[in-house]
Amino acid sequence: MTIRLTINGAPRAFDGDPQMPLLWYLRDHAGLTGTKFGCGARFCGACTVLLDGQATRSCLVPLSAVGGHRITTIEGLGQGGLNPVQRAWLEEDVAQCGYCQAGQILAAVDLLARVPQPTRADIDTITNLCRCGTYNRIRKAIVRASREMSGAGSAPASTGDEN
Repeated sequence: MTIRLTINGAPRAFDGDPQMPLLWYLRDHAGLTGTKFGCGARFCGACTVLLDGQATRSCLVPLSAVGGHRITTIEGLGQGGLNPVQRAWLEEDVAQCGYCQAGQILAAVDLLARVPQPTRADIDTITNLCRCGTYNRIRKAIVRASREMSGAGSAPASTGDEN
């Protein structure tokens, strides 16, 4: 059974095990290692990708479920230059160890596509885990990206968490 899908705008075909998790196909077959293995139980979010634009945890999604769909990984997000969320992540110095950041960024991209001007409560619906605990900077980066995307500029905004 050949599974056809689009990854970062490029068509792909896979003739292997249709139950292989998308995460392992991305890492081991497509060579896209920005998507990370964290818990293997859809809990932590390190494996988050965009499936047809929606944040999806790829560690338990079988390839058979993604045939005919579009997948965007962190490598495909800023193909024409940095995405506003990626830029905000850099400007707010969000990452420490960086392990969870690809999943965090893709979850934020999904959120901003659905809620262009999110409240703190909206932002807190992102359930990706960060071992380093940079949640305040993550919130600030999402607000910054939202402002940039709406044309209000990229100045930092208050999230109510300033130290």
